[in-house]
Amino acid sequence: MTNSRRNMLHFVHVMLVILHCFNAGFCTEIDSITSTQSLRDPGILSSPGGVYKLGFFSPLNSTNRYVGIWYNVSATTVIWVANRDKPLRDSSGVVKISGDGNVVVMNGEEEILWSSNVSSSQVDSIALLQDSGNFVLVDHLNNMSTIWQSFEHPSDTIVLKMIIGENTRTGERVKIESWRSPWDPNFGNFSLGMGSASIPQVYIWKGSHPYWRSGQWNGQIFIGVLEMYGTTRGGFRVENNSEDTLYFPGPSGFNSLMTFALDWKGHVIQSYWDENEKDWKITWSAPKNDCEVYGTCGPFGSCNNLQSPICSCLKGFEPKYREEWEKGNWTSGCVRSRALQCEVNNKNNSGDSSKEDRFLKMELMKLPDFAERSNTREDQCRSQCLGNCSCIAYAFVSGIGCMSWTNNLIDIQQFQLWGEDLYIRVAHSELDMHTDHQKGITKIVIPVIIGTLTLCVCLIICSSRMTRRTGVKTKEVVSVDNKNPVHMEEVPVFNLDLLENATSRFHEDNKLGQGGFGPVYRGKLEDGKEIAVKRLSKASGQGLEEFMNEVLVISKVQHKNLVRLYGCCVDKEEKMLIYEYMPKNSLDVFLFDEGHQGILDWRKRFTIIEGVGRGLLYLHRDSRLKIIHRDLKPSNILLDNNFNPKISDFGMARIFGSDQDQANTRRVVGTYGYMAPEYAIQGRFSEKSDVFSFGVLVLEIISGRRSTSSWIEMPSLSLLGYAWKLWNEEDLSTFIDPFILNPSTKMEIRKCIQIALLCVQEFAEDRPSISSVLVMLTSEISSLPAPLQPAFTQRHEIRETKCTLNNISITNLTGR
Repeated sequence: MTNSRRNMLHFVHVMLVILHCFNAGFCTEIDSITSTQSLRDPGILSSPGGVYKLGFFSPLNSTNRYVGIWYNVSATTVIWVANRDKPLRDSSGVVKISGDGNVVVMNGEEEILWSSNVSSSQVDSIALLQDSGNFVLVDHLNNMSTIWQSFEHPSDTIVLKMIIGENTRTGERVKIESWRSPWDPNFGNFSLGMGSASIPQVYIWKGSHPYWRSGQWNGQIFIGVLEMYGTTRGGFRVENNSEDTLYFPGPSGFNSLMTFALDWKGHVIQSYWDENEKDWKITWSAPKNDCEVYGTCGPFGSCNNLQSPICSCLKGFEPKYREEWEKGNWTSGCVRSRALQCEVNNKNNSGDSSKEDRFLKMELMKLPDFAERSNTREDQCRSQCLGNCSCIAYAFVSGIGCMSWTNNLIDIQQFQLWGEDLYIRVAHSELDMHTDHQKGITKIVIPVIIGTLTLCVCLIICSSRMTRRTGVKTKEVVSVDNKNPVHMEEVPVFNLDLLENATSRFHEDNKLGQGGFGPVYRGKLEDGKEIAVKRLSKASGQGLEEFMNEVLVISKVQHKNLVRLYGCCVDKEEKMLIYEYMPKNSLDVFLFDEGHQGILDWRKRFTIIEGVGRGLLYLHRDSRLKIIHRDLKPSNILLDNNFNPKISDFGMARIFGSDQDQANTRRVVGTYGYMAPEYAIQGRFSEKSDVFSFGVLVLEIISGRRSTSSWIEMPSLSLLGYAWKLWNEEDLSTFIDPFILNPSTKMEIRKCIQIALLCVQEFAEDRPSISSVLVMLTSEISSLPAPLQPAFTQRHEIRETKCTLNNISITNLTGR
């Protein structure tokens, strides 16, 4: 045998071994599946650029085998599954081109578990995996034309260049469907796709019922997705030609490894691959709360996640079933309080235009579902709706035009930062009722007030006479401003002997701390309840008024992020407040004491930031009184066993009237480093002065340093100034406490620093409200306002506030 013949036989033998290797699935990867080349478990089909892989996998906690597509960078991120409802029970599976040209998945018994199922497929077809993640069946004899593609039959994930839409002619819808569970890719309860309406919207359905809705497309964004208002186009594009189609943009300007996945619980999650951290980063998800779940508040109900309860009826409406509504079951919604005038006119065949219906404007709204669009100009949109008795609401949105509603108003949400104006049709009599109601209140209240004052005078006279006769004094605590007397009957009164027994006669071993008010002791009552006793020091120069004020304020509020007052004691010259005992003490211990540093990781710190914000929101907006705390700082934030925060020390708090925005005081009291400039210099305080203190607090929580600390790197800068300097230099690593600094938390911490800088702006009008702060903290808004230079950036500037201006003196600037 010649050498050339021997070499040729060797070459043929090698080629036969390679072909056998591919067909048997022994080799690692192939680039196509043909009529002569199949893929056997555990073989891999790779896209040309190596972006995606197709092969066999088993989900977490499962031995079943499936054929799926995943990212090369993350084998656990499966974006498509072929045989999702018919798993392989062993590793005998094979992907091949069948005799009729379809690509199929077969088990060891050659039973077909899945097929592309194209009737017009070609016998000489080829299956390829593209770098877009699209698994395609092509006719290689006809210019590689596509016969079938996985993008038209997605699983639970949308990737770039995939099209999700609905053919308005045929009704065929391309949508994604969730897995049944994290370990079962079978069809789950949820699906996502475009809704069939004149205005494109994206829906998540639970079964056949809507579960979440994006709001209408205005040509740039979906107006029901709050986060899109702060971004450019939001990463979407919707085109209306022969079908409503939702496009995801190509890699230009966006991370090419980006997904929108629908998880088994019905949440759509947007994420991208962070090459530096080798991990997926979630940038947005929905629904995030009950208000984002479709129809939570029922027809004609509006949802606000920052209120309690979250549901309320639209103006002019009342709960359909009040008993259910008061129990928190809001799905039955609301009904009109009074009939529309146009309905009355039609029924009575009258045309009384003097009392025609009106529209009430609701701002910053997620608009209801089932809108009808017309080409009417903005100035004619109202009159068009008013002229149609079936029209119950309208809105005009740039990019959409005139929108009107003739059915139930469903899935309405109140936003805090962005949203649209919605005009609700109400009867003229409804407006008259409000006016008559106000007049009626006036007629009733004035006589009641006069009668009450007369009765009080009589009681005071009688009380004075009884006092002179018996020598007994009425126990009464009067507030600082003498406008709100507090009687002991409003607050449980503790006996001094009881408190002495509970605290072992105020033994030093039970002393928890010392403030400007006086010492605080730990105690235990006979029933085992632990308490904290705040005892007014006789040497305190500020305690008496603060004691009186604190009884007034804290006795009237209750919230999970406010410390709870059990009662007080006024006995034998002693004045004490009895609070719930907080086992973890105050926040400053964990931030600034060396022995406790490192205990608070970033999750705990973020929970504390959010909890304090919610406590402030309750004080400013949700309680029956409008309260300004005026002394927010770490030592006044107490922590329970789970490190949940509770705002304490209301000695300096002030109650505002419902229509009052700010107030002035000649007695400026507070703590060095936390007071807003308008308060420290001019004595003017408002909600925004609490927001300023909150911003300082957030910066302390993130940095682990006191606001009064000097910085070795820049000793002339305050905490605010140092944060501002590093923010501009885009180098915050040296500002962040090293105990919480790691790649997975850096972006969220940076966002919190930005929010904190917005809170400490020099001018009150530049600071956000605490409700806006909470929205920014708890949502995935990617574009926040840019902060300006904050107040008090230089350490000497803060010292210069110790001056007298317009007869307003700065006093009591020591820590409490």
